[in-house]
Amino acid sequence: MTEALAWLIILLPLASFVAVALVIRPFFNRWSIAAGWVTIAAIAGSFVLSLVAAAAVFNDGSIAYPSRQWIAAPGLVIPFGILLDPLTAVMLVVASGVSLLVQIYSQGYMRGDRGYARYFAYMSLFTASMLGLVLARSIVQMFFFWELVGLCSYLLIGFWFTRPAAAAAAKKAFLVTRLGDFGFLLAVLYLFFQGGELLDVPTLYEAIHAGLIATSVATWIGLGIFAGAVGKSAQFPLHTWLPDAMEGPTPVSALIHAATMVAAGVFLVARFFPLIELSGTTMDVIALIGGFTAVFAASMGLVANDIKRVMAYSTVSQLGYMMLALGVGAYIPAIFHLFTHAWFKALLFLSAGSVNHAAGTFDMRYMGGLRKYMPATYAVMIIGGLSLAGIFPLAGFWSKDEVLVGALENGSPVGIMTFLLGLIAVLMTAFYMFRAVFMTFHGSWRGGADAEAAANASAHPAPQAAGGHAGDGHGDGHGDGHGDEHGSHGGVHLAESPLVMVLPMGILAAAAIFAGILVNPPTALGPIEKHFFGEYAAHNKPVFPTHEDAVRAGAEPHFNLVIALASTALAVAGIGLAYTFYGRGQASVSLPAPLAKVHRVLTRKYYFDELYERVLVNNLFYRRFSAAFEWIDTNWIDGFNYRVTLWTERSGRALTHLQNGQIQAYGTAIALGVLLTLAAYFVWGA
Repeated sequence: MTEALAWLIILLPLASFVAVALVIRPFFNRWSIAAGWVTIAAIAGSFVLSLVAAAAVFNDGSIAYPSRQWIAAPGLVIPFGILLDPLTAVMLVVASGVSLLVQIYSQGYMRGDRGYARYFAYMSLFTASMLGLVLARSIVQMFFFWELVGLCSYLLIGFWFTRPAAAAAAKKAFLVTRLGDFGFLLAVLYLFFQGGELLDVPTLYEAIHAGLIATSVATWIGLGIFAGAVGKSAQFPLHTWLPDAMEGPTPVSALIHAATMVAAGVFLVARFFPLIELSGTTMDVIALIGGFTAVFAASMGLVANDIKRVMAYSTVSQLGYMMLALGVGAYIPAIFHLFTHAWFKALLFLSAGSVNHAAGTFDMRYMGGLRKYMPATYAVMIIGGLSLAGIFPLAGFWSKDEVLVGALENGSPVGIMTFLLGLIAVLMTAFYMFRAVFMTFHGSWRGGADAEAAANASAHPAPQAAGGHAGDGHGDGHGDGHGDEHGSHGGVHLAESPLVMVLPMGILAAAAIFAGILVNPPTALGPIEKHFFGEYAAHNKPVFPTHEDAVRAGAEPHFNLVIALASTALAVAGIGLAYTFYGRGQASVSLPAPLAKVHRVLTRKYYFDELYERVLVNNLFYRRFSAAFEWIDTNWIDGFNYRVTLWTERSGRALTHLQNGQIQAYGTAIALGVLLTLAAYFVWGA
């Protein structure tokens, strides 16, 4: 594959952004439907070229095109270029493939929205940014696209910016992820001062394998890189922005959660895996935070009543699985799980959007009985839920079990601990996913947006959740803002979504079924070789110089029947529990008082929002830190400036009396000055 074609993968959606933003929206907004077609055509071109790139990597291995100088100055040379390796190829196919299906779906979902052209302009730039990130050869170039991904997420989360909740969610996402990005920036600067040539990723790989990077250096750089990944991938403790990001349009949520922003964090850790692997401390930190996040986020998904927030917590939890795998050295299972997760998570989000298209709300307490009206959406959501839960033989089963096997085979205390955390998350995942399915599709219809609006308008409380609590507080009556930039309801339309929305969900459902067994089969399937995905990802000499390195990273996973049976049993148990409590579509479940207290903690998200916003930001930062600096500024700095000004003013007023215009007075002063000068000379100068 030529370098020009590789650049074209980025430039096509970038050209689409320019065409829509600078031509269609300002001059042809009456025909804004053209914005969707231009975006789809550009991203389809990128997807085709991504497949060509994946084939080129399969045939030739990693391709590092010539590095060029972006900035050249004495002591500062910043390179840029294209790096095409198996990790890049996988991410290109995922990002462009999911984005293409999301754009097709968006034509139906966003129809009638006043910001239709603006939406597709942002989505084009978002896709171009992610593709630029994964193709970047230079770390500085990578950081540039990394920040551009963050900017696009801000614009899309706050797409309906006239809604206070959307504007607040966009700011929250932008600010929280900046904390992690600061760590990433420090890692880039520290690496630069170790040697400017190390900003080039292939050169960095060579230095690592030559033993030129000390363990202490790898630790600090690795922790900084992981800090950036924690922010973008919403890992504990920077997880609070992702559930609020549901204020954006549902197709945006699908793209963010499946293939772009949150996947960027996992990609970043994987890109620098040879460096991070040098530090056992960094690996343990990544594994423990990933394993904890998998359970922590899943626990909040157990009680959420907003269907999109259930999916959001699921994403945070599954990203924890991927980080867990990278932390225990199971590089290839982590990337394999990222690959399969992209398809079934995009499917689940688009299914949630399809439900909203009919019900006018995302609050599951006002749904129920939709399987009669939306059989296609019900079927694909069942498929996505089973894949997420890890039920054989769907895609999630294969990748999730490889992660668990990788953790167990690590053998260290950290590996055993994360393996157990992963098993706990399996049970919780199956429960919250099928709780959502049963509340949404089973039982009887509970009125949708109309009932929600009536409940919000009246003095009566909303239907009570388990334990007598009102759920996660997200049922604000605004729905998704579907069909209106200001966030008003699209109303209740109890019918299946249009074909332009159902078709992409059908394609994603097929991927959710077959993307595991066909891509990485445990045994040869006709022309598909055994462990094809593992061998493909390991076909990367700069990252895995020897076959033993690749095997250690999970290139040849062993199918562990005991783990497969145990995880499947836990998943089935979780589905069974969900059916027991919610199988008839109940909107609430009565809980004993002790569990009701736990339920309240979960619905309040462990009070992390209160901790960050009320305690750290308002009390500590504004009332303590900022107030102290205000006092110093007022009493010291301003006081000093005032006194200097006052002294200068008074001195000047006194000196004005010497400038009286009388020549004889000036002559007297000059004579006295000369006499004093002579006297000083004779006294001290002789």
